[in-house]
Amino acid sequence: MITLGMDCATDTVGLALLAGDEPLAEIHLGPGRHHAEVLLPALDNLLKLAGKTLGEIDLLACTSGPGSFTGVRMGVTTAKGLALALDKPIVGVSTLEALVMNAMPCAGFVCPLLDARRDQVYAGLYRMGQDGFPVGLSPDCLTDVARWIGELPEGEIEFIGDGAVRYRDRIMTGRAGRCAPAGNRCHRIHGWAVGVIGIRHYLEGRAEDALTFLPKYLRLSEAEARAGSEA
Repeated sequence: MITLGMDCATDTVGLALLAGDEPLAEIHLGPGRHHAEVLLPALDNLLKLAGKTLGEIDLLACTSGPGSFTGVRMGVTTAKGLALALDKPIVGVSTLEALVMNAMPCAGFVCPLLDARRDQVYAGLYRMGQDGFPVGLSPDCLTDVARWIGELPEGEIEFIGDGAVRYRDRIMTGRAGRCAPAGNRCHRIHGWAVGVIGIRHYLEGRAEDALTFLPKYLRLSEAEARAGSEA
């Protein structure tokens, strides 16, 4: 089975093609350019690197949030379009769950954090299961940094993600944990991680309906928030 794993949920873009659970090719683009400008050209280059065509893709796996509104929407819309055009199944993957794959192997807790600004983070708490995949211990959420730190359990925790980098000093004060410095690859979301989790979800019968597949933002857009306050 050929799987396309795709992430656009933050300021980077990650794409990977997998045969089974083995990567054939992977592309990671750093921040600085709009996703709309680079996503499709990057996909074309990925297919060329792997020696594959769009028609050979059997499964599409895409991060469905949380993350930036523009990035998540771009990724989900592109994946939906491909799934409908190719008549292939599609699977949504939590951005935070994909990020946790960077921490394996890890015997303790893993806390993925994405910067949501305004002293807030998109947060989750996971352990690595015996099969090497993340096991969620709490639902992904949008929360204040201080509140989240206060609610974390005792024990060793590995913090990953751009939110962990931004609030590193605050998080590590008084906590038993670790957080790699900025620039470490563990803070990026990788297409291969989205792909392997997507395959697992698909085999568990968790494929989405491409027509109704929607992002999971966890936060209202500014326009929605204004509309709600004016109602």
